[in-house]
Amino acid sequence: METSHLYDHIAIEKKWQKKWAEQNIYSSKIDHSQKKYYVLEMWPYPSGKIHMGHVRNYTIGDVIARFKRMQGYNVLHPMGWDAFGLPAELAAIKHDTKPSEWTKGNISDMRAQLKKLGYSYDWSRETTSCEPSYYKWEQLFFIKWLEKGLIYKKKSPQNWCINCNTVLANEQVINSQCWRCDTLVIKKELTQWFLKITNYAEELLVNLEELKGSWPDNVISMQKNWIGKSTGVKISFPLEFNKKAIDVFTTKPETIFGVTFICISLDHPFIKDALKKKENQHFSKLINELKSKSESSHNDTTFEKNGFFTQEYCIHPYTKAKIPIWVSNFVLAEHGTGAIMGVPAHDQRDFEFAYKYSLPYHVVIAPEDKNIPIKNLTKAITDKGILINSQQFSGLPSTQAREQITTDIETTKKGQRLTTWRLKDWNISRQRYWGTPIPIIYCDYCGIMSVPEEDLPVALPTQVSVLKSGQSPLSTLEDFINCVCPKCKKPAKRETDTMDTFVDSSWYF
Repeated sequence: METSHLYDHIAIEKKWQKKWAEQNIYSSKIDHSQKKYYVLEMWPYPSGKIHMGHVRNYTIGDVIARFKRMQGYNVLHPMGWDAFGLPAELAAIKHDTKPSEWTKGNISDMRAQLKKLGYSYDWSRETTSCEPSYYKWEQLFFIKWLEKGLIYKKKSPQNWCINCNTVLANEQVINSQCWRCDTLVIKKELTQWFLKITNYAEELLVNLEELKGSWPDNVISMQKNWIGKSTGVKISFPLEFNKKAIDVFTTKPETIFGVTFICISLDHPFIKDALKKKENQHFSKLINELKSKSESSHNDTTFEKNGFFTQEYCIHPYTKAKIPIWVSNFVLAEHGTGAIMGVPAHDQRDFEFAYKYSLPYHVVIAPEDKNIPIKNLTKAITDKGILINSQQFSGLPSTQAREQITTDIETTKKGQRLTTWRLKDWNISRQRYWGTPIPIIYCDYCGIMSVPEEDLPVALPTQVSVLKSGQSPLSTLEDFINCVCPKCKKPAKRETDTMDTFVDSSWYF
């Protein structure tokens, strides 16, 4: 075959891509006579080169954009770069360069690759999250959130990756490991900035209904579980030799008479009080052993429930029986009250824990199915049924008993109705360098102040070498830290934490 008949795709694509660029045929112009259509694929992280996953994603978006143009729509099809975050910082450390230079070099290479692929982007609208022109708006969001009470600062145990030298959100911890480097995550007491996303929990849950038919059912179900609404009762179990009480949360108050132990999390306030006792060194040792067991267990596909008896008791609010207090790794501090009532006869998780440690069980619901045994249990009875061994509530159907016992708990002030959420407020503080500076000033006289809007953006110094230890260099830069209080005009200090990279990527649409 003669070469003159070969399709020279390189020459032909270059020719037409050049013409498209010269004529700006993909730029979005204002035209009120046309229907509008917005196509935006997820921004790529400029980590190096375009790979086939990118090609698949952006080809799908480009097909949609071209199809809509053919239908007569005025299409907006921009491109941008999700450019802040830990990967660029770690790569810069590895290659002994600055994150800004590493990122800009990658963007240049990836942009050239995308252009070679011939996608119909309006490149005049290109945006990059690590540019001050982008993140100054993010800083303005922060200030507005603060004014509305949607941002707050608090001290609490946080997920800490010792390898990445920063905190992680719960969603960034997978099987007790850092989502980025698989290092075992530990708990560290830190003061951090939080975004109050729990204010919108109910709205998020209700609006999932609007996605039915357009989102896969399993994805909607995952979102519901992530939000995790639970309606139940908070019940107080008074301590035996103390005026305090342990509050438990349950969605099954009808099983209250089946409680044979209380289980608390490793971070429960009861433990902090116990550790303050000088004679309780053995208790401290048990806590540390359980923490190490929990960490190794979470790395397994089969999570083993471990715990120990605290040698202390609380009092059952109805029967006045002494209920042993246990500590266990299967109770999480961030769920409910960080304490549960152990009902082995009617909860499989409790049953397995009780079986392991030879704890007793009390059957308080006789199942409707007479074939299910209520003696010598080999697993928990979780079916509906009729209450037994439950004082004045015996004989009631379990569904009816739930409401009556809840009402009685409230009336007798043993507890109260409560709605809890698996969703927690978002910790957006990060102790790394390559991110959006948090626009906060600390003044010894005026306290915590937001940076005035007219002074935005608070620019991240880019000509900075990243410390190999992972510690943010911002804490060592006097020119960045030192500032003036906007209120009293006295010397003040800037916040040196930066925002989680997912804040950058949450609003670019």
